[in-house]
This record gives sequence, structure tokens and C-alpha cells, in this order.
Amino acid sequence: MDVLAKLFGSNARVKTLRLILFNKDSKFTVKEAAYRSKVTKQAARKELELFARIKLAKKQKKGREIVYFANTNFEHYDQLKAFFRRTTELKHSEVVKSIKGCGVIKLLVLSGTLTDTQESSIDLLIVGDRIVMPKLERAVRTLEAELGQELSYATFSTQDFNYRLGVYDRLLRDVIEYPHIALVDKIGISP
Repeated sequence: MDVLAKLFGSNARVKTLRLILFNKDSKFTVKEAAYRSKVTKQAARKELELFARIKLAKKQKKGREIVYFANTNFEHYDQLKAFFRRTTELKHSEVVKSIKGCGVIKLLVLSGTLTDTQESSIDLLIVGDRIVMPKLERAVRTLEAELGQELSYATFSTQDFNYRLGVYDRLLRDVIEYPHIALVDKIGISP
């Protein structure tokens, strides 16, 4: 259990808090919140109801379901969000470990929101061969649950990446020419 989970009482509370704070324009059912946060439905319901009681979240009926969303007028919303933004960080070793199990990874680059660079259109660039997409999608969903927000990512085979790099593909330039962190670089893009 990480320090925030101990401080706030549980991992489920921290993950659900991140989801609400970092997705202020989204509405979630209990099922969606549980899926996105990777917690049980019971835990998601308990935390969302708590947030609604203290007015951190609002709830409304949408058809037959109840949806929850951030109450940006909550008196401590901005401070809480800033605190979680500063304290929410993925350990690079965990990112590498989770992605490496998805294929033969030649390049793994963090960019965009993972490096506080708004110029990049993606957060994660993955280059490799024999990548098992369902496994990669599960790994990315796990990372998203830890961060509390969706990640945009792109995957390329080594051959496709080299071709795109040769024709100065805009997506790749947006990642490589702006601040980024290469966690795995067997291709040699970083100096």
C-alpha cells in the first residue's frame, strides 16, 4: 500500500479520487468508475457516495442509472487536485515492467501529460515487434487506473517506426522534438 493509500484510508479511495479529480468533464456510473479505477463495484460505490455526501462529487440520475462527476465548486477542489497532481507519479521501472511483457520492446517513451508537455499529442510511444495488443491494452488500463486519467498512446512496429521517422512524421516529431523520457531506447533516438 503506498503512502497516499495509508493517508487516505485505502487504495480504492485514492484511485477513485484521482478519477474524479482528473476527469472533471466526465460522468461515471459506479460500474464505469470501478472499471476505470480497477477497484470493485462495491468499493467504487462506497467512495463515490462518500464524495457525494461531502460535496466533492455530484450525482444525477441518467435514465435508470446514477452518474457521478466532479463538483468543481467544492471549496478545496483546486488544492486537492493540485496535491494529487504533484503526488501522482508512475514509477518508471513499473511502466517498463508492465509494457515489456507485451512484446519485444525497442522503444518506450513517455511524453505529453506524463512529462507535463502539452505540445505532444500522445503520452506514451511504444515501438516493438510481436506486440500482443490485448495484453498491451490491459497494461495501459492498469497505468491509467494508477494515474486516474486516460492515456493516449501509439504503437508501431520497428519497421513502420523507422519509415515514419525517415519521412518526418508529425506525430513522432511531436514526441521526439519536445521534452520526453525514453525508458527503453534500443533504436537510439536519445543522445
